[in-house]
Amino acid sequence: MSRFAIIKAARGEAPADLLLTNARIVNVFTAEVTIGSLAVALGRIVGLGNYASQETIDLGGRYLVPGFIDAHVHIESSLTCISEFARAVVPRGTTSVVADPHEIANVLGAAGIDYMLRASEGQPMNFFFGLPSCVPATPMETAGAELAAEDLVPFFNHPRVVALGEMMNYPGVIFEAPDALAKIAASRGRTKPVDGHAPGLGGRRLNAYLAAGIDSDHECTSAAEAREKLAGGMHIMVREGTGSRNLLDLLPVVNPVTSRRMMFCSDDPHAQDLVAEGHLDAVLRKAIAHGLDPLTAIQMATINPADYFRMDEVGAIAPGRWADLVVLADLKAPKINEVFSRGRLVAAGGKMFPGVERPAEVSCPPAMQVDSAALDFAIPARPGQIRVIRVVPHQVVTGMEVMDPTVAKGRAVADPDRDLLKIAVVERHHGSGRIGKGFVTGLGLAAGALAGSVAHDHHNIIVVGAGDADMLTAVNAVAAMGGGLVVVQGGRVQACLALPIAGLMSPSPLEVVHRQMVRLLEAARELGTQLDDPFAALSFLGLPVIPHLKITDRGLVDVDRFQLVELFVNPGTP
Repeated sequence: MSRFAIIKAARGEAPADLLLTNARIVNVFTAEVTIGSLAVALGRIVGLGNYASQETIDLGGRYLVPGFIDAHVHIESSLTCISEFARAVVPRGTTSVVADPHEIANVLGAAGIDYMLRASEGQPMNFFFGLPSCVPATPMETAGAELAAEDLVPFFNHPRVVALGEMMNYPGVIFEAPDALAKIAASRGRTKPVDGHAPGLGGRRLNAYLAAGIDSDHECTSAAEAREKLAGGMHIMVREGTGSRNLLDLLPVVNPVTSRRMMFCSDDPHAQDLVAEGHLDAVLRKAIAHGLDPLTAIQMATINPADYFRMDEVGAIAPGRWADLVVLADLKAPKINEVFSRGRLVAAGGKMFPGVERPAEVSCPPAMQVDSAALDFAIPARPGQIRVIRVVPHQVVTGMEVMDPTVAKGRAVADPDRDLLKIAVVERHHGSGRIGKGFVTGLGLAAGALAGSVAHDHHNIIVVGAGDADMLTAVNAVAAMGGGLVVVQGGRVQACLALPIAGLMSPSPLEVVHRQMVRLLEAARELGTQLDDPFAALSFLGLPVIPHLKITDRGLVDVDRFQLVELFVNPGTP
């Protein structure tokens, strides 16, 4: 692209490639709507008004808004490869995402980041990245790799790396862990923002976290928490995804003063929700339906993240920016009509436009080492009660219960009648044979087992079940697929989804992944669970940076105390 050619077209001395006429153009800088025409040349907006052009499209008075930007997303959580993720979200109006590839980085390290950068080239949308800051998230889990500050430095020079990704190790930041502070310094030294991850953090600990150089947070679950963090200078990402839905709780915080420091993100969207509900378009519809001004909502989905990440080529309809555009018939109930990416029509009527090419898939190394012969989920009984993870529907936080164990033949066992299930995490990166074992309530299985190689953020195999035999069958099935999700009952696999890309993503078409995921959820409900997505819930039970009780291959983690704890609790034991 020649900037000189863009300038010449903007002056009207060369014809534009495309002129969109009779449009209601949303200006996100001024929160105004004007009626007119928009000219595009070489993929960029060159001006508003009447221009000579090679092609003209009459929008018939419909609205023209900037392409939506997801401020924080883990593409791996969609369970699809990058090309299929693009097919899912582009027709929904998303033309840019800021992805944090820490899921695949926790499996493959720097090779995982490199894979995501290569796989995202040439796509019909913009993939920007925040570098994974916590690989592993804590020392209380076994990931597939470790990334120190010096391992990230070379990636900061990549033009699509725009931030340091979510700094989940907030205790490390607060208590001055050298590597965490070195990563923050590396990002800020290159004028790139640092994303935060601090659920429930407040008071002096929040002050310390902010003083270290953290710029944003997407973990707010209450209006009070968001207000405190806004007052401290944070940008707030309002999360509405599969595992966590915080939009309605945070909408009361949005006002004319705060809104420009707030933006939308999906964090961990699953394929079935992308297909059934949509992406940011669904978030906009929900926010507007609950009273948010449509122009404010569009700002939060466009210019706000663009400004925060200093991405001055996207996020607005203005000369010089990429012509990433969305056509809507109604601002108050936004349904996507057409989508343009860099001036090219790429989607219409909810589907990718015919002729939009799909880049060739790039290779990804295998990532599964499990010794099936060493698997043993037995838990010898001991005196005292047991710590039990309690699932909180639609949230990634968990509760911590203390319950009496059910004992049979000298072993602590699952008791579905009490909604007390066994849970285990099997290390799958190094073949160590290490297994963390515990119990969980709130999943509601009456029989069988669920297992998957998606377990944030270490992504070892996590399994929950009503009996050890089905748990063993489930883990072996996941390992045999090279990663994936399974439902087992009576020693037989009832449903499965193979995820051979790092044990996290499928190369299959989106429709196939969606169909298999729907069957998995049906099979899980046949076992008794009432959760909308028990696999989403299960995947976060191993994340030891979100309160309160979690489990890794090294055992139970009391996140509030940030330490490993014993399963059995004797009277008087903290």
